[in-house]
Amino acid sequence: MRIALLESYYGGSHKAWADGYQGHSRHDIALITLPAQYWKWRMQGAAISFARLLQSQPDLILASSMIDLSTFRALTFRRLGDVPLALYLHENQLSYPQNQRQGHGWRYGFINYTSALTADAVYFNSEYHHMDFMAQLPRMLKHFADYNELESIEAIGKKSQVLPLGIDLRRFDAHHVKKPADTPPRILWNHRWEADKNPDAFAHSLIQLAESDFDFQVVILGEQFGEMPAAFRAAREQLGGRIIQMGYAQSFAEYARWLWQSDYVVSAAWQEFFGAAVCEAMYCRCIPILPDRLNYPHLLPDQLKQSCLYARGKLTAQLAYHLAGGACVETDKLRAEAARYDWSRVAPQYDEELQALASCLLPG
Repeated sequence: MRIALLESYYGGSHKAWADGYQGHSRHDIALITLPAQYWKWRMQGAAISFARLLQSQPDLILASSMIDLSTFRALTFRRLGDVPLALYLHENQLSYPQNQRQGHGWRYGFINYTSALTADAVYFNSEYHHMDFMAQLPRMLKHFADYNELESIEAIGKKSQVLPLGIDLRRFDAHHVKKPADTPPRILWNHRWEADKNPDAFAHSLIQLAESDFDFQVVILGEQFGEMPAAFRAAREQLGGRIIQMGYAQSFAEYARWLWQSDYVVSAAWQEFFGAAVCEAMYCRCIPILPDRLNYPHLLPDQLKQSCLYARGKLTAQLAYHLAGGACVETDKLRAEAARYDWSRVAPQYDEELQALASCLLPG
């Protein structure tokens, strides 16, 4: 089957997803992409660009989150006819935190909503995301004065399901290294340096632990956008030599080696629809210390949730418990749990689902 995959934000996790599916699918996947910048313009304008760039007649179109699919269909219907449209939601703007500078209200969430209405099938990267999106729709629609179209929520629900994020985890195996002997526990951050990932809570906890004389080292990876967060500047000043790496890894090999040599991966995020960075670290046998919210509980087996999840405001206490030797976590189970999302297992799910969608909708 010939699939055109439209990715309007071709960078970071979106790029990894698009490349990963193309590389592991049995179908013929043609990527049509736009650079990972100007996300608001991508949400509004990518449909126009893709209508121009897509010159072939695929058997199915798979569009990633940042697109106005209703505009795309309107611009291409005469040429493409009933070619099935599938929407894959990595995130949604209905529940994505807005900072004080944005204040765009429902504008981009409404694009997610009309795109879901337009699509023949809607796929979510996690069950948490699926449930969150469906719960946010009535909140948005009831905001408007009349003709709320609440019945459209049921229509979206009937054509929605979960296709978990695929991650190229096996490539970490080629870069396996052992942590140097007789070194303190290493605490890893491998998320974006942005407010929705809550670096403040992470840095604050590390400073508290250092003041309590816990022995540990810190590895801070992830992409930096603009200035370094004030919390990370404070951590650099107060933790000093405890921080053995601070900054974006310049190659995948370097990134993988840091994960293999770390003991704990920490998140304090306010927003996370899946948790790919945590899965990568778990695959490399890092013990996750995660907030008991968002999709994080779904990444862990039930028997490890008590050791790995913490309640709001309890990050420092949970880390102290581990650093004091109070928890015993089988890292083989963590690795096996993360391995469920390797593309070798996930791509066949995508292939079968998209083949069934095309077979159901295309004539003959």
